[in-house]
Amino acid sequence: MKKTGRVLLVLLALMVCGMLLYPTVKWYCFVPQSVKDLAAGSNEDIRDWARGQAARETAALGGLLRSDSHQAVPDEYSYLIKVAEKARKDNGMDKPSSWNVYELLSSFRSETDLFVAVESHYRNELLEAKRLSGNVLQLGLDLRGGMSVVLEADTESYAEIHGSEPSESELAELIAGDIEILTSRIDQFGVTEPDIRQQGSDQIIIEVPGEVDPERVDSFLMSRGSLTFHLVDEELTARVNRDYMQNRTAAFRPDGSIIVPSYIPEGREVLGYYTEDEYGIDELREFVVIYSDVALDGTHLESAKMERNPQNNQPVVNFRLDSEGGEIFYALTSRNVGHQLSVVMDGKVKSVATINSAISQDVQLSGSFTENEARSLAVSLRTASLPIDLTVVSEQGVGASLGSDAVSVALKAILLGFFLVVGFMFVYYGPAGIIADIALLMNFYMMIAVLSALHFTLTLASVAGLVLTLGMAIDANVIIYERMKEELRMGKNPYDTVQLGFGRAFWTIMDSNVTTIIAAVVLSVFGSSTVKGFANTLAVGIICSLFTSLFVSHLLFDFFVKEDSWKGVRLSWRKR
Repeated sequence: MKKTGRVLLVLLALMVCGMLLYPTVKWYCFVPQSVKDLAAGSNEDIRDWARGQAARETAALGGLLRSDSHQAVPDEYSYLIKVAEKARKDNGMDKPSSWNVYELLSSFRSETDLFVAVESHYRNELLEAKRLSGNVLQLGLDLRGGMSVVLEADTESYAEIHGSEPSESELAELIAGDIEILTSRIDQFGVTEPDIRQQGSDQIIIEVPGEVDPERVDSFLMSRGSLTFHLVDEELTARVNRDYMQNRTAAFRPDGSIIVPSYIPEGREVLGYYTEDEYGIDELREFVVIYSDVALDGTHLESAKMERNPQNNQPVVNFRLDSEGGEIFYALTSRNVGHQLSVVMDGKVKSVATINSAISQDVQLSGSFTENEARSLAVSLRTASLPIDLTVVSEQGVGASLGSDAVSVALKAILLGFFLVVGFMFVYYGPAGIIADIALLMNFYMMIAVLSALHFTLTLASVAGLVLTLGMAIDANVIIYERMKEELRMGKNPYDTVQLGFGRAFWTIMDSNVTTIIAAVVLSVFGSSTVKGFANTLAVGIICSLFTSLFVSHLLFDFFVKEDSWKGVRLSWRKR
């Protein structure tokens, strides 16, 4: 490849790595700690805080209007100016020559519109920060602190339900299903990158980084999650909604339970139909009256996924039942064509659909779903109940001081290792050592970028892998430089020395690094979580090292060594 092409390739690699690293840099360097703390909470916490902030700022702006309506808009409310400009444009109003409190507030039709605008600002800020936090290089439990929970499969409870305890292979399959469901559930608690893995034959260990409320984690872990299908009483549903939707305060008791009207007969239940709001939180859409008898139990559900209807491209949820469930569902739908069927999970209606024809094992739920709602419903159907119940064996908290000390020591180790390697190359190899140091710096930059793109969780073991990689990354340059010295002693010109040095060292470098990568892959596949972190970091570092030492270093030498010149880059400080 020509030099221009190689330069463009290196620049492209640098740009791509910069893009991969940007979310991590933005999160750790530019997002205020207060926003990080709020974004780490649940969606309910974010909603409550955003609405509280909106109420305070709406009241404060009203006070400013009453005290001095012509004062300039304070800086803390300047974000509302863009919203006000759009509102004026939509309402056919002219933009004022200068913004004051009166002009700002008069842009909104009502105090409610102002409240919604403020709430939207804070909601979007925190939800964006929450999304960003899930796409960065994470700190693990040992660096950040958090909780470690050990769960054990309740085989006795399983035996009571199914008549016998599971075999070893059945237990392994049940544990794997529990891990998948726990991983899907954990998003609602606002934590990032939990480590969920099997321990032994019947235990699951969960490590949740960050400040986590134990009560909320316990609720998430031990949620039983019931899923059932019920026929809908459409006439009573319409009547209840006429009575309750206009006066919701009359529909609920102080504890939040629904007040059942006196005209609801025995064998019927009144439930709420909930859909996700802007925060991803269930919001009451309407009331549904269902028949108490369970038409189909969720234990018969084998799989569920969100897809799109090929006719109108609308999101739908397709799920499959086992053979027994298919027979039950076919009999049910055959008798009730034209009637409505509801999906109920944990006492909430998640979907209502009309039965258009008799259905067996493959079922499709369609309606006015958004893509997120359809995907959420599919997850809800899959994760409604654990294949085998779990009991908590132990819960341990890891203090933040331990994490802080560990981070400090790890950073010192990385910096010390880096400067020792850089200093050695500069002292021993002179100007050529500077080229090796530049390649080493780029190697470290690329390695962090790749780990960030993979949303890697950085633990003490993976930090050890980083430090070791820094030491190993320079080996390739040492092999190349020593080979180049041999060529110089044989009387070769500088250009041939560079070409032969890189060419003849290539297979030696590849052999040593490929064998190390193989060892890292084996450790990653068969090792524990701690060993995997070390192995993954080491493998990524070696791959980046091969690129920087064999490609980038060679390119830098080619800038200084011309084919028709006897001038070259010195490989030591000694004068010949």
